[in-house]
Amino acid sequence: MGKLALCAKITHVPSIYLSELDGPRKGTRQDAIDGHAEISRRCREAGVDTLVVFDTHWLVNASYHINCAPHYKGVYTSNELPHFISNLGYEIPGNPALGRLLAQVCNEHRVDTLAHDATTLAPEYGTLVPMRYMNADQHFKAVSVSALCMAHYLNDSARLGWAMRRAVEEHYDGTVAFLASGSLSHRFAQNGLAPQYAFRIWSPFLEMLDHEVVQMWQRGDWATFCEMLPEYAVKGHGEGFMHDTAMLMGALGWSAYDGRAEVITPYFGASGTGQINAIFPVTPQDGHAVPAAVASNAQGFQAVSRL
Repeated sequence: MGKLALCAKITHVPSIYLSELDGPRKGTRQDAIDGHAEISRRCREAGVDTLVVFDTHWLVNASYHINCAPHYKGVYTSNELPHFISNLGYEIPGNPALGRLLAQVCNEHRVDTLAHDATTLAPEYGTLVPMRYMNADQHFKAVSVSALCMAHYLNDSARLGWAMRRAVEEHYDGTVAFLASGSLSHRFAQNGLAPQYAFRIWSPFLEMLDHEVVQMWQRGDWATFCEMLPEYAVKGHGEGFMHDTAMLMGALGWSAYDGRAEVITPYFGASGTGQINAIFPVTPQDGHAVPAAVASNAQGFQAVSRL
């Protein structure tokens, strides 16, 4: 039997990489880098062998997909923001056996999921950016999960997270961390205004909404947060329609979760979007609790498939 040792909601904003480089942005995202380093330290302390990243930059139009190649190596430039991430070199060990196991158990629980181990598919920057700071020494293996889901219900993403936890705890011989790689509100600054919003949130409404959500996490008000997640994903412009967050909450036990989030990197603005690094302690959960919770909220979930 394996162990899910750590869950976290993490930032991957490309300005983290930009802050490494000489120029006016140098050092400006050191708090986010330090947060990644702290999450890495805790994973090492817990004996984690593989980081499973729910990547909101991996867009898919059908099924859920798992990139579990044996090894990733290359040079990456973002097609979205090439002036922020250009020629970023990466090398990361993969975990094909875990990826196949995750897909198998997800399918057993009626979540259509495909694992890709014999593939030239490269990770997206929702995986590459945090791995740069959490795994520069290639200590961990990594598996990437598609979380920019264009035709998927949030309840399926929650069930996927729950099934992945079952796969780890009941069938895997090792220790794993789940990382939801995506922002809170994700309303980018309008074209031409980006420099003015480099360290700001797009609107007071979104900033207040994000702060209230973080406070819910810190006080453990999961019933309220899970109920409002579909609407928050729309009105809060959630990144990846917040499928990464649904996956994370599913793994933790959904509204039955009884932990409290620990903020590692305080909430900050980036190009209009709201960002954070926060750890969600993994607590024991009834393996049957999440499907029941998801079913009871099915109508609200099904109202949201895309923005």
